[in-house]
Amino acid sequence: MSIADSVSIRRAGPADGNALKPLIEGGYRGSSARRGWTHEADIVENERIGAGELAAMLADPAIHFLIAEKNGQPVGCIAVTDKAEARAYFGLLCVDPPMQSGGLGSRLIREAEELARGLGARIMEISVIEDRQELIAMYERKGYRDTGRRDPFPAPQPRPLHFRLFEKRLHG
Repeated sequence: MSIADSVSIRRAGPADGNALKPLIEGGYRGSSARRGWTHEADIVENERIGAGELAAMLADPAIHFLIAEKNGQPVGCIAVTDKAEARAYFGLLCVDPPMQSGGLGSRLIREAEELARGLGARIMEISVIEDRQELIAMYERKGYRDTGRRDPFPAPQPRPLHFRLFEKRLHG
């Protein structure tokens, strides 16, 4: 059984904020994030998401959080935003660093795409820090294409960072 098959995935709600916050921070920032291959610890400063921002997202009816759990503990998550006009956006894809490279991230993306289809989306979007070539390559392998749109990183950093917007046509 693969790592991806050994977890359950469910919708997260406001009560999951306290469990999701350390998972997200540990996957994106700090020394624990460096154990995985998808971290931003060397290019982005500060926390990934504030507790208040996370709570607001979990309470927002347009944002659908999925949480992956193994033995009742959170090991992954993804957030899907219904943008209307047949578009959805996913972000905060996070897999606990020791569980990375076992297919869980791919499973979370598939589940997010299915959720978006259920919301009526025909296009899924993702923003990627343009310096993250390994992530860009992964999303391209999954059918995401660069739209040419480039947006500045929202928080000041030691050096300027930009997001590139990718999208994928959802079938089915």
